[in-house]
Amino acid sequence: MITQNMQDAINDQINKELYSSYLYLSMAAYFEDNNLPGFAHWMRVQESEEREHAMKLYDFLLERGGRVILKTIDAPKTEWKSTLEVAEEVAAHEAKVTTSIYSLYETALKEKDYPAQVMLQWFITEQVEEEKNAAEIVSTLKLIEAHGTAILMLDKQLGKRGAD
Repeated sequence: MITQNMQDAINDQINKELYSSYLYLSMAAYFEDNNLPGFAHWMRVQESEEREHAMKLYDFLLERGGRVILKTIDAPKTEWKSTLEVAEEVAAHEAKVTTSIYSLYETALKEKDYPAQVMLQWFITEQVEEEKNAAEIVSTLKLIEAHGTAILMLDKQLGKRGAD
């Protein structure tokens, strides 16, 4: 049986993952509106992954006899100044999610919840990849800067990314 403290912490993380999904879907819509279908595709893949993360936590909580309590999801931002600004926000958001996962892991340690610790190792590893991917896109966009044709090349590359 899962402790109330651990259940509450996992429910909070479910909400954060669903917000991430919602934010990334908003970013996809922004890219679609700006005729960058590859970037939109990238964000849709990201959105799907975040939803899967929420469901992984959801299912884990149920498997442990806990109760899932869904909370209100805040409305995401809908406008950005540039492609680079979106990518920088993704990188910052992923760093924030990493901090949240670490906090959840600390709760699992404190509660001596060994199954949660094992499950959260997957999330810790996943966040390393998420932060790396976002940082690489930010770096590439900074190299590109105002060269619009290069943005279109990156757009085509991101459009080819498959779901992992």
